[in-house]
Amino acid sequence: MMKAILTLNSGSSSLKVSLFPVAGETPLATGLVDGIGPKASIRLRDHEGAAIPASGDMSSHAAAIRTVLAGFGSHWPDMTLAAVGHRVVHGGADRATHALVDAGLLEELATLSPFAPLHQPHNLEGIRAAMEAFPGVPQVACFDTAFHRSHPWVNDTFALPREFYEQGVRRYGFHGLSYEYIASTIASQAPHLAAGRVVVAHLGNGASMCGMQGGRSIASTMGFSALDGLPMGTRCGQLDPGVVLYLMDQRGMSAREISDLLYKQSGLFGLSGLSNDMRTLEGAGTREAAEAIDYFVFRCQREIGAMAAALGGIDALIFCGGIGENSRMIRARICERLAWMGIEIDHTANTANARVISSDLARTSVMVIPTNEERVIALATRALAGLIDKEAA
Repeated sequence: MMKAILTLNSGSSSLKVSLFPVAGETPLATGLVDGIGPKASIRLRDHEGAAIPASGDMSSHAAAIRTVLAGFGSHWPDMTLAAVGHRVVHGGADRATHALVDAGLLEELATLSPFAPLHQPHNLEGIRAAMEAFPGVPQVACFDTAFHRSHPWVNDTFALPREFYEQGVRRYGFHGLSYEYIASTIASQAPHLAAGRVVVAHLGNGASMCGMQGGRSIASTMGFSALDGLPMGTRCGQLDPGVVLYLMDQRGMSAREISDLLYKQSGLFGLSGLSNDMRTLEGAGTREAAEAIDYFVFRCQREIGAMAAALGGIDALIFCGGIGENSRMIRARICERLAWMGIEIDHTANTANARVISSDLARTSVMVIPTNEERVIALATRALAGLIDKEAA
């Protein structure tokens, strides 16, 4: 009998899934359910890339989860589900570790929905759906904010009256599962760097940076919400709060309209008027696309400098995420004005997407490390559900 761990990343109408063996770290299969509802589509593939047939009810998250597991079950008839791990965007101010889900934790996490209204409710819906689909199977919540709870107070607060900080208005930081993976990878593969000052650039449709020292988060570009910091695919990044006041007072926009503007109509998409996909913008040849790229590169350079200042220097710059891992041009352009920080890339290595792309004479290492949030979720789920000991027994 094969015991497996299912990892879930639940969106408003999507479900990203991976299936891991209890005793291994390489996924058996991955998949995506898109457009949950009457017209949902599903794609499942095994670790060799072969399609896994799956069809059935996908009218809700719970139904989609059952359909996913039925597809995996038809591929591995002897499989039993040992635990389910979930990505949860917000864990609150005090949770620095991931946790087993119970009714009390679900209630606590629901109170955080106003802090992450576009993510948290859907994450929790995925947990409830999995609990309904697999009663008695351990569920584990893995928080994107947990990795950043080691921030010093000056990197955790805003200059507002202290009562707001106590009420939870503070800099949380996000993409923590990605940064947790990168921290563990450099600890095992480059411990001399892990002990030092590392800036990690998670660049994708969602983008942020984290300054780490000794493998711990010291500063992050994302703050109270996942809007802050770098421009993203459709999110604005850093914005003067006076702009929001202007939109309310002078343009008469509602909170919902402003939220839609900042989360869905801005960033690369808003600046280019074309696309939120960097690949499309790189080949577009329009002035607007070029300017959108220029702005993205400039803000990345600026935030690398800010992270280095927070760390008191920099020993390594690491790129990850869809853009960071795949766009040779963006990496080269970001690094081209950072020689004053000891950053110099080897263009041949960069073109080849090598793991180390800094030149031999560079004072600061530059690396490309593909991130793996699902692996972090699977390992945390295995440990918190007690599956390591059970498997050994």
